[in-house]
Amino acid sequence: MCLALPGLAICGESGQLAGRGLDGIYRGGRRLLSRCQVRVAGREPLPVQAWMTGADSARFVGTLRTAAATGPDPDVVVERTRHADGTEQITLRSAAPRPLRLPVEVALGTDLAELAAIAAGAAGPELPASVHDSGLRWARDGAAACVTPDPPPADALASAGLLRWELELPPGGTATVELRVRPEGAGPLRAAGHAAGPLALARAAGDDHRVGPLLHSAVADLRALLLRDPAHPADTYLAAGAPWRCGMAPAEALTAARMTLPLGTRLAAGTLRTLARTQLPGPGPRAGMIPGPRRDAGPHLPPSCTGTEATLLFPVLLAEARRWGLPDQETQELLPAAERCLTWLRTTVRDGTYLRDPHPTGAARCETQAHAHRAALLGADLLDAYGRPGATELRQWAQTLRSAFRADFWVEDRGGGRPAMALAADDRPVPHLAATAVHLLDTGLLGGGIVAPGLLDKVHTAHLARLLGAPAMDTGWGLRGLGTQEAGHNPFGHRTGAVRVQETALAVAGLAAAGYEKEAAGLLNGLLDAAEHFGHRLPEMFAGEQRSAGTAPLPHPAACRPAATAAASVVLLLTALAGIRPDAPARTVTLRPVHSAPLGEVGLHGLRVAGAPFAVRISRLGLAMVEEAADGLQLGV
Repeated sequence: MCLALPGLAICGESGQLAGRGLDGIYRGGRRLLSRCQVRVAGREPLPVQAWMTGADSARFVGTLRTAAATGPDPDVVVERTRHADGTEQITLRSAAPRPLRLPVEVALGTDLAELAAIAAGAAGPELPASVHDSGLRWARDGAAACVTPDPPPADALASAGLLRWELELPPGGTATVELRVRPEGAGPLRAAGHAAGPLALARAAGDDHRVGPLLHSAVADLRALLLRDPAHPADTYLAAGAPWRCGMAPAEALTAARMTLPLGTRLAAGTLRTLARTQLPGPGPRAGMIPGPRRDAGPHLPPSCTGTEATLLFPVLLAEARRWGLPDQETQELLPAAERCLTWLRTTVRDGTYLRDPHPTGAARCETQAHAHRAALLGADLLDAYGRPGATELRQWAQTLRSAFRADFWVEDRGGGRPAMALAADDRPVPHLAATAVHLLDTGLLGGGIVAPGLLDKVHTAHLARLLGAPAMDTGWGLRGLGTQEAGHNPFGHRTGAVRVQETALAVAGLAAAGYEKEAAGLLNGLLDAAEHFGHRLPEMFAGEQRSAGTAPLPHPAACRPAATAAASVVLLLTALAGIRPDAPARTVTLRPVHSAPLGEVGLHGLRVAGAPFAVRISRLGLAMVEEAADGLQLGV
């Protein structure tokens, strides 16, 4: 899968686009080309190797024997390099001792189908082609696509969708054909990630060979997933993932922007501005909300409202982006939208304690309370910084929520108890142990490098750490969505057993910050081991099968890969090792490294703190040393 949104190219390891399944070259969610099959001297090359050369390109190598070959060895290598922008180079290299004259055919076809229709199995038949500028053209319902070859072919047969060349190869010589696939009338693809971009090109190196390629792939995927707000092209945000979700998903976009704050604050600013323009106006009970779709929550709870999650994430991202170095002017411009989110929170809760699902019999979800509590505390911090009213009421409600949560949400059992998944409408606990509990560990960053207090006390936090590190939750590759002993557990379930990379990363960062380094290190190493099996390109999720000798993590057929939250999780995982806690307004940065140094010595370069390059090294003794920082930035205690 080659990605540089809005461009996308998907095929199998042979490199041939066979017109089956998701095969194709896409732009803006429409398939421009579904079939691109190369034959040389009437035969398809034998596939030898395929590999990604970047997030947006792949190379495929095949071989064949010509009629002139006298032994078993191939004498022609066919190399194809495909790019997400719709260009492809087909190069033939001859090892024959005499000149070769080879007929080359490229069979092309498309249905011009939308990605959603393809996923639903309703793509429709291939369209008839017409000859256009020495290439081919297809049109349907106001959409049209063209393939332009260079050099022009000897023949272009519209009825067969075929381009033909007669290529002359001297001994040891090469010949190349380039194909350009574009919507009719469109220019070259201008992917948001191809410019300077809002994300710093961070690098990692150290004792553990996994960290370098993992961070490199993550940053490349994040840049490939960037989209521009069409009405405000200076504002970029992350698409949720490919191939299924190549557009804005508010909660995921905010989450990914928050996890990538160590790469700079420009992505956070663009995401916040884009979503502020979608904020629902008043009056009414939904005034101030960031709208979002519903999300399946498994068999024990109805679908959740991602709009609620996004609305609570908005002020959190703004508050933390300010700590990482978002300029004061941009913060103040976004502050009214954050205030409207916090007003919605206060209005929705009213005199109650819990933030419930937005319908009359709504449950109070564990993770929603964690999001709301964090939004109240970080939002109050933000309001105080700019002399805005409302901070006292938010802190008072957060204190009330903490007291009630510790009494109502902790379910005692023989093992010492667990946090409930939710409280039902009648306040009965839903007692199942789920990975959503990791959000209780993600409390947010205040000034001076201090993390905000959480909903759990120290005793319950310690017990949650043990639960997350136990085999019922830890697969050995990462954290499963629902414990193995829980009713409805399914290793492939989106929310009932699959390993979701984002939740594992949040668990690692939260456990490390709370001092539970053994459990954090176990989950970290498991996820990094899984990443190797996925070619250092972590998917959104994978099956929650228990790890054993000689096994590999099983891919999930519905997972996006790459996915914004999975790629951003890599940034969070590696920066959590150093425990970087900036306070740009106070010109300080505090380091709270993982003292057990689970990956040995690690150096992180090309990060951004307070608008300037930042580099840090964690030694094998678990000591963190700043190697590059903004002028005047002081190391906090």
